Amino acid sequence: MFAALMMVGANITSFVPFLVIGGVPITLQAFFAVLAGAFLGSRLGAISMAVYAFIGLVGAPVFAKFQGGFAQILNPTFGFILAFILTAYFTGKIIEKKNSPFNYIFAALIGTLISYIIGPNWMYAAYKIWANAPEAFSYKIVWIWMAFPLPKDILLAILAGMFAYRMQKVVKRR
Repeated sequence: MFAALMMVGANITSFVPFLVIGGVPITLQAFFAVLAGAFLGSRLGAISMAVYAFIGLVGAPVFAKFQGGFAQILNPTFGFILAFILTAYFTGKIIEKKNSPFNYIFAALIGTLISYIIGPNWMYAAYKIWANAPEAFSYKIVWIWMAFPLPKDILLAILAGMFAYRMQKVVKRR
């Protein structure tokens, strides 16, 4: 289910094309990666994100802008796909240690931070090494691009933490 949600979340920019800043599509993927880890736990959350990555790498057009295929590894934003696996894993791992509303939100924010560490660094390296960035391209430009989706991702991480905590209580009752 979370692999399917990632597919939908990745392609929201296809319906709203102005949500691409620089080379970075503003998607709902970070939200669903955090939610997968918070709701499914570290192991199953990471597996669901790995399934999503695998489906895209074998050719299904499930990555942002309906892209797919093994060549996507060379895409400057592919680092985010890898980061989402770790995002789900560490979000789930933190929640497994302590089950409290604050911890769910804290774990969601840490998961988002992980995607913001891995994704932009991969993007910078990709542009500098193999994607033929212009001379003026810098690490600062990458972070200017990332500043646009950051508030949305922080807010969605908080909401994902709150939602997952609430859903966990509902599921346990049943």
